Amino acid sequence: MSKLSFIGFCIENYADAINRPGNEVYQLFKREGLLDLLKSDYEDLHGMGMEYMVQFCGEYLKGAHAI
Repeated sequence: MSKLSFIGFCIENYADAINRPGNEVYQLFKREGLLDLLKSDYEDLHGMGMEYMVQFCGEYLKGAHAI
């Protein structure tokens, strides 16, 4: 999976989980620095399952900025 596909996967699955549009979640990820983290830590994160990624994104956005 490419970095771009991975980021799209994270955005769309998180958007589905919180019942918000993908473009809104993209802006949230961008504003909170999560897009940069997903890019920089791609090698460590891309093998994780959807449920883990949704949880990871939620925790990051709540302020638990730890992997």
